[in-house]
Amino acid sequence: MTSDTVQLSKSTKIDTERLEGDAIWRVTLNSPKGNVLDAEMTAELTELFVAAAGQPRLKAILLSGEGLHFCFGASVEEHRPDQVAGMLAGFHGLFRAIMAAGVPVIASVRGCCLGGGLELAAFCQRIFAHSGASFGQPEIKLGVFAPVASAILADRIGRGAADDLLLTGRVAKAEEALAMGLVDELVDEPEAAAEEWVRKHFLPLSASSLRFATRAARHEFNRRFERNIDELERLYLGQLMNTIDAPEGISAFLEKREPKWSDA
Repeated sequence: MTSDTVQLSKSTKIDTERLEGDAIWRVTLNSPKGNVLDAEMTAELTELFVAAAGQPRLKAILLSGEGLHFCFGASVEEHRPDQVAGMLAGFHGLFRAIMAAGVPVIASVRGCCLGGGLELAAFCQRIFAHSGASFGQPEIKLGVFAPVASAILADRIGRGAADDLLLTGRVAKAEEALAMGLVDELVDEPEAAAEEWVRKHFLPLSASSLRFATRAARHEFNRRFERNIDELERLYLGQLMNTIDAPEGISAFLEKREPKWSDA
């Protein structure tokens, strides 16, 4: 086995290792404690997936979080009205880069996997999680909604379970997440289990054929996602952010107080 660092320009919030001569990339969100997906980390991840598209021997990307938690979500500060358009454009661009790369992504989750972190994990082909992990889309509690999760969660866990998480903002523990199909396996060491699974199932395969199969398996999903994410982004920016309550919810969170809803 070989391991060395992939050099990406100005990469400060993610760590990347190459294994098996570029066949596997181990990517770690490295901004603990919450590994928040702010604009800087999102840009670095996007750059990584753009680079992955040009690596012909790459068969899988292993994604995990440094420290006790996978990811607390996207930066709430960047949801402010004067920043949110740029934040959404960059965040949704990350998922387009993941699709374009055509490389299977396997997530290993410990601790909290919330908001944008859950959207990122749910977009992966497989999720290995620790029994102490927890999952949620708390955006509604801030007076907003999660565009990516709104577009993809029902494909993974069904409409009823997706509506439950998206409309209540509640957190599901690991056992419940496994039962609803959000998590594929609960293990004591999710990073090791994910790597072992990739080595067993993907290393013997053709990297080229695996990419075609990845695109084919998600052909209809990807087409719907492209259409729906544009529509949901317009709904978010053109209507939601023109309400009273969406900016109030963001401000209340940042000011560490209870929101005062106007229901408008």
